[in-house]
Amino acid sequence: MEPALRLGAGISKQEIREKIWDYMEAQNIADFPRPVHHRIPNFKGSSHAAERLLHLQEFKRSSTVKVNPDAPQKNARFLALDGRKTLLVPTPRLRTGLFNKIVPPPGATKEILRKCATSQGVKNYSVPIGLDSKVLMDLIVVGSVAVSEKGWRIGKGEGYADMEYAMMVSMGAVREETPVVTIVHDCQVIDIPEDLIGAHDLTVDYILTPTRIIVTGCTKPKPQGIIWSMISEEMMERIPILKNLRFREKQAGKDVTLQKTHPAHLKNSQRQGPLQNAGQIASDSLADVAHSAHCDNEHGTSKAEPSSVTTVYVGNIPKDARVSDLKRTLREYGAEPLKLNWQGTQGRAFLDYKDLTTAESVISSLKDLNFSGNTLWVKLAKKQK
Repeated sequence: MEPALRLGAGISKQEIREKIWDYMEAQNIADFPRPVHHRIPNFKGSSHAAERLLHLQEFKRSSTVKVNPDAPQKNARFLALDGRKTLLVPTPRLRTGLFNKIVPPPGATKEILRKCATSQGVKNYSVPIGLDSKVLMDLIVVGSVAVSEKGWRIGKGEGYADMEYAMMVSMGAVREETPVVTIVHDCQVIDIPEDLIGAHDLTVDYILTPTRIIVTGCTKPKPQGIIWSMISEEMMERIPILKNLRFREKQAGKDVTLQKTHPAHLKNSQRQGPLQNAGQIASDSLADVAHSAHCDNEHGTSKAEPSSVTTVYVGNIPKDARVSDLKRTLREYGAEPLKLNWQGTQGRAFLDYKDLTTAESVISSLKDLNFSGNTLWVKLAKKQK
């Protein structure tokens, strides 16, 4: 089958993502939640594509299956539960651990199992799985934004699927032969330049679409564990389970020296598109100018704020991002502000915190954060009161 999209030479990962997201929206292939930009995209026919799992001998033989929590894999989660398999779902952003085990109530009907397979069901019917649980995956299902018939995979750009797999290797939860499956629309199957795929990138063995099963025959080795030289101190703080894994590997005599600069797993080194260095430099003056807009209300008068309030400038926000996404992200990082001034059309927001110490802690927590595909610029707004 010919790819629906053809890519030019020298294309970056982020450009591929944008083309896929744009195409799915333009062709009305996308399904709720929309728009699909900056997500593992849901698509019409995802349930039918997931049903092709039932034709895989590896799925039939499996007893423990890991499935990502995104919308297009909802039916895959249901099929695992309906097949009386142990279903593990990664913890969102790995903030509180690695996996949750879905435990349906005794005698659960198919209707209840379908509820357990939803994002809310994952929260209501799960128990955390620790590093000492001795789980062993028989099959892994991951989401993708794009994938090639050779097995090269591109996610949404935050690196969590790659990190999850590397962690599973470190804790002995996967074997080299453990199959990796992705479920996508046919239009997401494209030719991907091999030079975009790094040693830390997860590849796939099977691609399931609404029309076919693709056996990739991929021979490129999957990640052999956590590449500590690609992990930053900020990431260690953001993903607490990394500290435990690092301690264990250090005790085992492995080199666990961390990265000295920005996290490479955010893909900026993979020709994903520059971090807009000129814009990064210009953001200092932008924060200066834009902060005056934060200090004025819609009638142009100065707002009366407590003198101790410290404002944090957040820039490089994608123009199609939503304030609800930023609020949710801030909650996940324990960075909820006293007040949030959203200026999404200008790609920025201002966050008020009670004092300078709190603001600096938030800046440290959000530094290098990939939000909806962009690495945020986070710093103190220049004109503090």
